[in-house]
Amino acid sequence: MTAPGRVGVIADSTLQGHLLSSAVKSQGYQVVVSTEPETLEDRWLETDALDLLVVDLSSEDRWQQFLDDLLERAEVPILFCDGQAPARTDVLYPKWERRLVTKLVSFIGKPAAEERLEVIPARPPQVRIPQPREFHAIRPGDRPRQVWVLGASLGGPAAVKRFLDCLPANLPVAFVLAQHIDGRFLDTLCGVLGRDNSIHCKIGVDGEALRHGELAIVPVKYAVRFRHDGRIQSTGAPWEGPYAPSIDQVIQYGGEGFARACGAILFSGMGNDGAIAAPRLAATGCPVWAQSAETCAVSSQPDSVRETGCVSFSGSPEQLALQLVERVRRELTQNPFPMHPEY
Repeated sequence: MTAPGRVGVIADSTLQGHLLSSAVKSQGYQVVVSTEPETLEDRWLETDALDLLVVDLSSEDRWQQFLDDLLERAEVPILFCDGQAPARTDVLYPKWERRLVTKLVSFIGKPAAEERLEVIPARPPQVRIPQPREFHAIRPGDRPRQVWVLGASLGGPAAVKRFLDCLPANLPVAFVLAQHIDGRFLDTLCGVLGRDNSIHCKIGVDGEALRHGELAIVPVKYAVRFRHDGRIQSTGAPWEGPYAPSIDQVIQYGGEGFARACGAILFSGMGNDGAIAAPRLAATGCPVWAQSAETCAVSSQPDSVRETGCVSFSGSPEQLALQLVERVRRELTQNPFPMHPEY
């Protein structure tokens, strides 16, 4: 992994500087300096000191001379923020952070963070969940009773694999994985995730059907939504936002396609992708879970969703798998008949 983009933050409010710095770091960039205008050192304006300056001043009139000097002397691009950051617990915060990261990516590109799929070990799972008797009569290839969206970014493949490796056969659930990754590595990711477990992994291209016991990895090059008959359908457009695929869009489309039969789990990753759509999904009565911070390689993504207040369960990948199997088992006991074909 190479060094991430070097960012300097200038704000005339200590709180605003802290919020900006935290948001920039959560996206995988390096905040080299965070300072108020009057304490900015000349060395940070020199060539090769930084890759970008992020500036947020509540009173531009007060700092007009400083701004004129900054524009004349700075050797790097300057990103001027267009409004004070809301509190992290504010419902508007995820959208504010999304706008910020979109601008960061447009100025200096995505942070250099690369998944090394070849180092994910092949080892027996810590927990192998026994198959509940309620699953015995389920036929392979049937349409799933539930569809769960798995959202993951940096550190996500290893966490998702731990989760899948625990699951028993004949689980009447289909999984849709939105993983931030270079599209060239989708086939490799598919092979890694489908290794050593009973889950069939495939690339969820246009026209593919979702079946229970399967995981469909959504494509990177184009956005997909989900038809009521359980098939994947291309939107004909790229994913929205700075990262592809968009976890927010996949959660949104999952809720639209499968209604109350949908759920979402956020795994390890940087940024806040998922924090906009997950609360909306939870508001419809669908479950939203997240990997616990202490078990993540990077926890900013699940943490950002937790901060919205919509997460009803947090745990390790193994605990998440146990929770899912028990939930499905209870629902089968209460309603053993298949769902309506239109979900």
